[in-house]
Amino acid sequence: QVQLVESGGGSVQAGGSLRLSCAASGVPVSRYCMGWFRQAPGKEREAVANIDRYTTTSYTESVKGRFTITKDNAKNTLYLEMNSLKPEDTAIYYCAAHLSAYCSMTVLAVDYWGQGTQVTVSS
Repeated sequence: QVQLVESGGGSVQAGGSLRLSCAASGVPVSRYCMGWFRQAPGKEREAVANIDRYTTTSYTESVKGRFTITKDNAKNTLYLEMNSLKPEDTAIYYCAAHLSAYCSMTVLAVDYWGQGTQVTVSS
């Protein structure tokens, strides 16, 4: 049984930082494409960052230079380091797994989702 459990969300002021974690079970993060999505109120869920089996990363344009996705294969955990946060980063952040070595991180390609963690950035 696959489980993705996010943690680390919270409320911060603009310019602050947060680190999200996603503890995975039943799916080895070392083998597959893993990623983070987010969904703001009234908006569609969007891909934020992903990392493939070979640790190649990809980011949506609005977070480049501010967010960093990493994974710890020994802990089977995915991370998202978020710096210089902006109010427009406010959303529920979801961990996702796509059972492919390479990433095609669209909503439809995701095989497993976490339950989500709220990130709120105030101005």
